[in-house]
Amino acid sequence: MSQELKPIVSKEESFDKLEIRVGRVIHVELEPSTLKPSYRMVIDFGRFGKRVSVGRFTQHPIEEVKGRLILAVLNFEPRTIGNTLSEALVLGVQFPKAESGEATFVSPAASAKIGSRLF
Repeated sequence: MSQELKPIVSKEESFDKLEIRVGRVIHVELEPSTLKPSYRMVIDFGRFGKRVSVGRFTQHPIEEVKGRLILAVLNFEPRTIGNTLSEALVLGVQFPKAESGEATFVSPAASAKIGSRLF
């Protein structure tokens, strides 16, 4: 079964404009103001600072999320999720057999330097 892909775009006009960096989750807690269960995470991006992100990664226990290396987009406009301003979009994919929107992290396979750029 084939799915329609989105139109082809140039790397220079799309991917190269994204600031995708490695960060380490330094604090995580449930975000009580969202409609669906979500985590509020504080992520350290090294020289790019610490940013708050809200995401639906709640299939992972909090103790598994804290300290994890993640990849996130840093140059999207901040967005209010619940009562929290989310300053980075943590990249994820659908968590296996979970409700739509529940995610698992896209992470480096090896210990990468905080702030490293995805290319």
